Amino acid sequence: MAQEFDIVVHGATGFTGRLVIEHLLARAPTGLRWAMGGRSLAKLAAVREAVGAPADTPLVVTDSSDPASLAALVARTRLVLTTVGPYQLYGSALVQACAEHGVDYVDLCGEPAWMRQMIDAHQAAAQGSGARIVFSCGFDSIPFDLGVLMLQDEMVRRFGAPAPRVRGRVRKMKGSFSGGTAASLKATMAAAADPVVLGLLRNPFALTPGFEGPRQPSGNKPMVDDALGPDTWVAPFVMAAINTRNVHRSNFLLQQAWGADFVYDEMLVTGAGAKGQAIAEAVAADKSLASDDGPQPGEGPSRAERDAGFYDLLFLGTGTDGQTLKVSVSGDRDPGYGSTSKMIAESAICLLQDAKATPGGIWTPASAMGQLLIQRLQAFAGLRFTIDAG
Repeated sequence: MAQEFDIVVHGATGFTGRLVIEHLLARAPTGLRWAMGGRSLAKLAAVREAVGAPADTPLVVTDSSDPASLAALVARTRLVLTTVGPYQLYGSALVQACAEHGVDYVDLCGEPAWMRQMIDAHQAAAQGSGARIVFSCGFDSIPFDLGVLMLQDEMVRRFGAPAPRVRGRVRKMKGSFSGGTAASLKATMAAAADPVVLGLLRNPFALTPGFEGPRQPSGNKPMVDDALGPDTWVAPFVMAAINTRNVHRSNFLLQQAWGADFVYDEMLVTGAGAKGQAIAEAVAADKSLASDDGPQPGEGPSRAERDAGFYDLLFLGTGTDGQTLKVSVSGDRDPGYGSTSKMIAESAICLLQDAKATPGGIWTPASAMGQLLIQRLQAFAGLRFTIDAG
C-alpha cells in the first residue's frame, strides 16, 4: 500500500523544525506530500497558523518515546525528517523503526558515538529493507562533506588522482550554533564517561567499521598553517570532531575513492601575526558552547539575525606530485539555523526525487547524494561551491 506522505517533519514545533516548515512552504516541489509531526496536535496547529501554512496542512502525532506512535508514523510516510535531538536521547527507536520498515530518514546529528552505535545495530536491516538513513544533514556536516567531494572529483578530473591531503578551513562565519548542537555536545560529554564511547569519540575512524587509516592531525591546538601563507594562524574548530568522521565515512562508503591513505583536518582561520595568534588562543580557550549559559534547545536568533549570518569555507587539496586545488563553499544564512534548516529540507527532497538509485543502508550526504545534492543546494538553499586553481 502506498504511503500517505512523502515527508513527515518530526519536531515541527521546535525552533529549527519551524524553519524547515517555512522552507517547505516556500520551496517544496509541486506534488510533494508533506506533513508536520510532533507530540501535541494543539501545538502543531498553533505552529501551522503562525507560519502561515494552509489550514489543510496535515498534522501527525509523532512521539519518539511511544513505539505505537513510531509504528504508525513509518506506515504513513516514505521519509522522516527529524530535528529532535539530542539523538542519543531521543532518536534510537526512530532509526530502528525506519531501518526495519524501509522508510528513509534524515537528521541533523552531530553525535559520532551514537551514530556508530546505530551503524552497528541497523546497517544490515536498512540494507535489507531499502531504508536510506542519512545522518548529519545540516551545517554539520554537509558543507564539509560535499566540499571535500567536489574537490576530490575535480582533482581526479584535472590530475587523474585524488588528493591524499585535504585541509578544511573556516575562513569566515557569522551566526550562532544551535541550542540543539549545544545539547548534543553536553549529552555526548556525559556519555563519554563510558570508556567505549570515549574511545569512539577520540577515533577519527569511528564511523568506518573495520577500517583504520593513517594518523590524522589532532587539530586541538592553535598553530601556524603554512599552507595558507606565512604566519597565518588557525585555531581548533568545534565541529571538526563530527565533520572529520563523516568525511572519512564518505571515503569509506565510496570504496576509498580518495585513497586508503587519505588525511583530512578542519580548523578555524584567525589571521596573521600576533593578532591572529591571540585570537586563535582565545578560541581554543572558549568553552561557552558546553556551558549552561550557551544556547538552549527551542531558542534561536531573530529572522534579521539569521538573514545577516553567513559562512565561507576553504578546502585545499594537495596531490602526490605537489598539485594543489582550492574549493570554496559558502552559505547565505547563519550556519546553525537559517542554512541548516534549508540544507536538511533539500536533503530530504533530493533523497526522494534525485537519488532514487541509492540503495538501502546508513549513509553520509556525500555518499548518498553527492553531486545531485550540490546542485540542489546551489539552486534552492543559498550555498555556493566554487573551484579555483591553487
